[in-house]
Amino acid sequence: MNKKILITGATSGIGEALCRLASTKGYSVTACGRNAEKLSELQQLEDVATLQFDVTDEFATRKSLKGVSFDIAVLNAGTCEYVDIETIEPAMFQRVFAANFFGVVNCIAALRCSLTPGNQLVLIDSLARLLPFTRSQAYGASKAALHYLTKSLEVDLDGDGIVVQSVSPGFVETPLTDKNDFDMPMKISVEKAAEDLLDGIESQCPDIYFPTRFSWILRWLNAMPNGIQKKLCIKMSKSMKRGNR
Repeated sequence: MNKKILITGATSGIGEALCRLASTKGYSVTACGRNAEKLSELQQLEDVATLQFDVTDEFATRKSLKGVSFDIAVLNAGTCEYVDIETIEPAMFQRVFAANFFGVVNCIAALRCSLTPGNQLVLIDSLARLLPFTRSQAYGASKAALHYLTKSLEVDLDGDGIVVQSVSPGFVETPLTDKNDFDMPMKISVEKAAEDLLDGIESQCPDIYFPTRFSWILRWLNAMPNGIQKKLCIKMSKSMKRGNR
């Protein structure tokens, strides 16, 4: 029997690429997203069903995911907005957390009663959580919160035989990164990201990082004293400001 994989945020970026790749690898895919036109396109792929809903809507998420059968749930839906430090907008923080953190919580709440031993929960955070990057207060904080949630779930669901996996991508060529106005070192294609992600899912690795070399660099820097991290990120911030003049 084909393994069943549920993917949120499947209508663009890594989610869409994973949906397309999993379809070619013999998975039975449930693609979830908001974009009806893109979902209709994905439905033409081999063994792909679709669900249209917004993960930030708790009621719609519970209704849409009720009774859905899956072996692997990849909770990938998210967004990114950057902070203008001169005019902090609480509403923007709320939007980012609504998608990146509470959207995942809504999905887990909806899927909890369907989880059985051997199921996999795959939560997508970001390498951005590792360092205090400029203008990333909302995005980085939401992804750090999500990583903590993942690790805590890994503890509490272990006794139920549920595999919980953390995924921390770096720069991937997606519609979200297309908006960035700064250099993105070691950026990889969305197809490569999907391949690395699926390899990690299949190996049931608890911590999945890509691109590999970039992730090693950031994890090494994350192990440095806070003062060094701060100086490095201030230097990067100044360099970005000069580049944008």
